[in-house]
Amino acid sequence: MFIANCPIILASASPRRQEFLSLLGLPHQTIPAAIDETPEAGEAPVAFARRMAAAKAEQVATTHPEACVIGADTVVDLDQTIFGKPRDRREALSTLQALQGQTHQVITGFAVILRHRNIKEAEAATSLVTFDTFAVEVLQAYVDSGEPMDKAGAYGIQGIGSFLIRSITGSCSNVVGLPVNAVVQVLLNHALIQPYSPPHSIPEQHPDTE
Repeated sequence: MFIANCPIILASASPRRQEFLSLLGLPHQTIPAAIDETPEAGEAPVAFARRMAAAKAEQVATTHPEACVIGADTVVDLDQTIFGKPRDRREALSTLQALQGQTHQVITGFAVILRHRNIKEAEAATSLVTFDTFAVEVLQAYVDSGEPMDKAGAYGIQGIGSFLIRSITGSCSNVVGLPVNAVVQVLLNHALIQPYSPPHSIPEQHPDTE
């Protein structure tokens, strides 16, 4: 659907983010960034997600100034408490118990950096997700599936964890890990990508017959 006007690097190992770029038709290289992901004292969840995304993109862009580097970071926020990826199964269960029956925010910060054109954009998108309520045995069975362990908020909307969700307000792709609409708008605004237009075929010419 789109073509890239420069090399694209995704500063993330997330297979879900990689899939979004692939679905858009954008070839890309994946170079995960390694940064300190500790929130600062009193840092708001939106500011934290945006700072993490920018730091990831900046780290990779430093050594790849010719490439458009996309960084992203997703957090779950309930009453200004940030829920990242659980450290173990006990924490995963505790997170799910805290979220159930509540409406929380899923915030994905994203950054687009192309150093040799002095492009640096950092934004954040927010979706509201409402969980239903389940017995602890149900939540434990989900934790035991292993799916929650690499997910912010200890659940995956695109997988088994979809059963937890009663409703969503806002971008669904944002909850998965990348606000596709917002990212595409930034890439288009800077002419980093453009719509793909296949060459028009020339109609065959048939000689007149009498």
